[in-house]
Amino acid sequence: MNSKVIKMLLVLSITAAVSGGILAKVFHFADPLIKENKRRELQEAIFVVLPEAKEYKTIEKEIGKEKLIVYKGIDANGSPVGIAFEANGGGFQGNIKIMVGLSTDYLKLKAIKVLEQNETPGLGNRIKEPAFEGQFKGLEIKPKVEYIKYRKPEKPNQITAITGATISSDAVVKNINNAVEKVLKNFPSEEIVKGEVLK
Repeated sequence: MNSKVIKMLLVLSITAAVSGGILAKVFHFADPLIKENKRRELQEAIFVVLPEAKEYKTIEKEIGKEKLIVYKGIDANGSPVGIAFEANGGGFQGNIKIMVGLSTDYLKLKAIKVLEQNETPGLGNRIKEPAFEGQFKGLEIKPKVEYIKYRKPEKPNQITAITGATISSDAVVKNINNAVEKVLKNFPSEEIVKGEVLK
């Protein structure tokens, strides 16, 4: 190996080490800010989907290897007004994360808020628009939330899919149904209303 190659390898190694060090420093300062921003977004979303809530209580359960979390909304009189929870799942181009609000009687959605999505600009990403999210207010969850295409809802558990973005609309509905099913199974309404959580 001649001296020119050795010199080139040395320069590359030093450059990589310096770049790595800078990135580590940036991450060290940025990571707490990123986590704080996510915490704030989560908190704001809880109050969006449970508008009567003045505060909330976090309730966790370990189900197998999975940790399930719901947020019990409480009004100014200390009464429960519903629960909020995340619905995560695949969309057309990536994961879709949604905050879902559910009434304490577990019959209707109170509201939803799309937190993260990477759907197609101008089409699938319209799932985060108020017009689409607003369709879920007061929507019945039984037998399941459904979507229909090109016409207005005909049943109290239906929404209208976004024209040209059926896959994204379908993904939102599936993610919500899956999350609702887990909540109904693992967090009985009686526990939430009484404030008692059985392990």
